[in-house]
Amino acid sequence: MAELEIGTIVTGIYKTGKYIGEITEIRPQHYLVKVLGVLKHPMQGDLHSPKDADVLIFHERRALAFREQTNIPKQMVKPFEGEVPHYKESLKEAVEKMKQELEEKPSDWAKLSLQAIESLEKDYFK
Repeated sequence: MAELEIGTIVTGIYKTGKYIGEITEIRPQHYLVKVLGVLKHPMQGDLHSPKDADVLIFHERRALAFREQTNIPKQMVKPFEGEVPHYKESLKEAVEKMKQELEEKPSDWAKLSLQAIESLEKDYFK
């Protein structure tokens, strides 16, 4: 794939979240991406034991903040087509979608994830 340029609007997967952002720097293995929107909220819990409730610490995982910059491996970045959504609206949609998916698959992990998401919502949407 051809190298993307600084200023290109892209989607990028970081940990378990998916974001819309702008490339601000090109590095050997990564693009530095400034977050503009959230397409998929990060999964809750332990990244090393996905969908497992029986872990030492069940992590509350926040979405990357508006304009936060993060290194994303080049293979996880693709050009974005379309209009960039408003950050708060995209975050709200991503949270609602995750909650809906968790409610459809009742499990201990889903219950803990919903609790974590509800806690995050209070902070996100004060």
